[in-house]
Amino acid sequence: MDTLSFDSADLEVTEDFLSRAYARMRIGSSTPDAGRARIRRSAIAPVSVDEIALDFEMSYSVTPLGRICLCTVHEGTVRDHRFQGVEDSFGPGETVLFAQPDLPYAGRICHARYNITMLDPALLAQVAAGPDGARPVRLTGHRPRSAAAARQLSHTITHLRDHVLSDPEIADQPLIAATAAQHLAASVLAAFPNTALAEPTATDRRDGHPAMLRRALAYIDDHADQPVTVADIAGAAHVTVRALQYAFRRHLDTTPLAHLRRVRLAHAHQDLAAAGPGNGETVTAIAARWGFHHPGRFAALYRDTYRRSPHTTLSGG
Repeated sequence: MDTLSFDSADLEVTEDFLSRAYARMRIGSSTPDAGRARIRRSAIAPVSVDEIALDFEMSYSVTPLGRICLCTVHEGTVRDHRFQGVEDSFGPGETVLFAQPDLPYAGRICHARYNITMLDPALLAQVAAGPDGARPVRLTGHRPRSAAAARQLSHTITHLRDHVLSDPEIADQPLIAATAAQHLAASVLAAFPNTALAEPTATDRRDGHPAMLRRALAYIDDHADQPVTVADIAGAAHVTVRALQYAFRRHLDTTPLAHLRRVRLAHAHQDLAAAGPGNGETVTAIAARWGFHHPGRFAALYRDTYRRSPHTTLSGG
C-alpha cells in the first residue's frame, strides 16, 4: 500500500504538489492570503482514496487524469465545475464523476472538505463487458442514477477507506486488494450510467453451456490463491463476461465471484483445520490470506457454511 500526506499554505507549493499527485494543473485563489491545503492519500495499485481539506477558495484547471475520478463532498461546495458539455455545482453529501479520464476539467472549490477516489478505467472491464465486448466500458453520466445509488457508492468508498486502506497489512494482501478494487468498480457501474451491456446476447446464451462452465470452474479452482477477475475467468473459458455470468446464473444460481469466494472459504477452512493450536496462526491472518479482510463478516460466512466458528476449527474443536 502507498500513502502520502501534504500540508501547506503556499499556493505555488500546493499547485506543484497537485500537479505531481494528480495531473498537470493550474490553480488560483481570490483570497488575499490563500489558506491551507491538507491532503492524505491511501492507495493500492489500481485505486486511491484521498481526503482533502481546503480552507480557502481555489480555482482549478486540470489536464486529463487518465483515471476515473470521483468526488464526494463532505463540507463546502464545488462550483462552476465544467468539462465537455457539462457545467454543474456540488454540495455536501453528493458524489459525482469529475470528468471522463481523457477529458480536461475546471471549476472552483470553496472552503471544502471532500474525498477524491480514483481508479484505473480498465477495472470496469474486469467486472463487465462493453456492447461489442471489445470497446472499453465507459461512464456516460457525471451524476449517479439516483440518490440511493449515490449512497451505496459512498458506503463502498467509506468501507474501502476505513476497513481496507486503513491497515497496510490488510491492504497489501494481493487477494484483498484485487477483491476490493473489483468491488469498487462494480459499485461505480451500479451507480453511474454506462456503456456496459448487462443482459446476455443470443451468442452469449449459446456459449453459456455446461462444458464452458466446467472450464470456468476448473480455472477458479486452479487460481483461487491468485488475484482473479471476472474477465480472467471469462478469458480462460473463451467466452464473454456476459456469457460467463449467464452460465453461472442459469446452471449454478450464483455469480462467478460468489463461487470464487466459496472456493476461497473452503481453502481458508482447510488452513484453519491444518494449523491447529499453538503454531502462531490466527483466524484473521488466514482469512486475509484468502481475501477476507473483515474478520466479523468472515466469521459469519464461515459459521453459515460450516456450522461452527473459525476459532473452534483453529483450536481443534
